[in-house]
Amino acid sequence: MSKTYNWAILGCGKIARKFSNDLKLLPNARLYAAAARDYDKAAGFAAELGFDRAYGSYEEMVADPAVDVVYVATPHSHHHEHVLLCLNHGRAVLNEKAFALTRQEAAEMAETARRNGVFLMEAFWTRFQPSYKKVLEILGTGELGALKVVRSDFAFNAPKDPSNRLYNVELGGGSLLDIGIYPVYAALSTLGKPEKIKALASFAASGSEESIAMVFQYPGGELASLFSSFAAYSQVTTEFGCEKGTIRMARRWMAPTSVTVWHPDNREEQYSFEQPGNGYQFEAAHVMECLDAGKTESDLLPLSFSLDLMETLDRIRKEAGIIFPGRDNN
Repeated sequence: MSKTYNWAILGCGKIARKFSNDLKLLPNARLYAAAARDYDKAAGFAAELGFDRAYGSYEEMVADPAVDVVYVATPHSHHHEHVLLCLNHGRAVLNEKAFALTRQEAAEMAETARRNGVFLMEAFWTRFQPSYKKVLEILGTGELGALKVVRSDFAFNAPKDPSNRLYNVELGGGSLLDIGIYPVYAALSTLGKPEKIKALASFAASGSEESIAMVFQYPGGELASLFSSFAAYSQVTTEFGCEKGTIRMARRWMAPTSVTVWHPDNREEQYSFEQPGNGYQFEAAHVMECLDAGKTESDLLPLSFSLDLMETLDRIRKEAGIIFPGRDNN
């Protein structure tokens, strides 16, 4: 029987609110503490969502011995700092994607978790969606033959506000780390690390990347065509082209969605996935399963994968000329 875990939220923003609401769907998750740099913001967040405690200091919250696991939901640029803070206080961490700004930062985070024997996982919720699990299951059976092409996009028209984190290069702004990471994940989780990467980006007046097109090439001739943008809308779909058919994930494919499989004989199979909440409860449930088993990292989303993902994102940034000031951009 699973124990009840005291969850703490570090960073009380929009994504933290969605995640916290989904935690309520899990009987072994207790909404224990919320922390922000501003106590009033943390107190308002805690009162709204039903947390027991509020802290106006991250340091004070992670020092609370009752905290079992922390969900880090601050901007990309602060993940490195805040994850290390939690790990060095012995708190298990579910860290929102992008895992960090660079692989170098991510490697230090992973090393610290392993050295301290503390659980750490990237909050890549897509991996735990029933719909994405179904895609991986179908690809794994080989019934459609070898996977040859991945096509994936994620784009919407965001307000061009240079102070907003989406366009603020100091906070790791740009479509790549915010939404382009999803198409990159689709390719990496199915085809693996690419041999060659080509990328072209357009930039906003703030200096942040606004739109980016990416092509991955693999030794066996496989290709991935990926796109993200804050300047225009897309269907936000993903297709996996195999030798004997195609798998298509419907709109907002990174969340719970439907899956359609087309066969060469025009036979079509449809899978639908409906559940309460936004879909964040699946990653939270997995974290607690890992903690119940005494694991310090996930078998489904290991730290090695997060490091490969950050390495791939670094390669894309270098190819496209994306620079984060004051960080290792090599």
